[in-house]
Amino acid sequence: MVNVGLTGGIGCGKSEVSKRLAAYGAVVIDSDLIAREVVEPGTPGLAAVVAEFGEDVLAPDGTLDRPKLGALVFSDADRLAALNAIVHPLVGARAAELAAQAAGEGRVLVNDIPLLAETNAKKRFDLVVVVDAAPETQLDRLVRLRGMTEQDARNRMAAQATRAERLAIADVVIDNDGPIEALEPQVRALWERLTGTGPEHSA
Repeated sequence: MVNVGLTGGIGCGKSEVSKRLAAYGAVVIDSDLIAREVVEPGTPGLAAVVAEFGEDVLAPDGTLDRPKLGALVFSDADRLAALNAIVHPLVGARAAELAAQAAGEGRVLVNDIPLLAETNAKKRFDLVVVVDAAPETQLDRLVRLRGMTEQDARNRMAAQATRAERLAIADVVIDNDGPIEALEPQVRALWERLTGTGPEHSA
């Protein structure tokens, strides 16, 4: 099995690439989904978050109020570090469980990790794929498509690795600065490379 690390800054379109790879047949482990799972009501993760940040970060139904927590941590590096210290070990442990379960399920395992560059995890993977877009494109997508305020979007972008830092760890770069139609040929080429199914392998 080829073990792939997939990353990209917020608003770069990493999730779209992940979805398309899954459609081709990749086994995908989505760190964002796991990060939500480990702080669901009744989990030790949520209890730890509330102990650190107070009950104000809970919604009326007892779930984590992610927008409220996000506004708190993405404007304060120390608070973000405190949150990451709680959530990252839980996500890592669960991702490792899923990876062990996935062994033998297919030829390609894609680890969808937003903070791959920040966590110095490149060595864990056979190949690192970075989905790239210009910062102004990221900002436009976050404001126009996700409804964030410009300041919130800028705070979230600033809390991540820089574009240069992400590109520095890339074995493959997928350019998602243009229209969505330009994405599919790049994903297909990546899949063919990962599985050895491209035209160059058919002779």
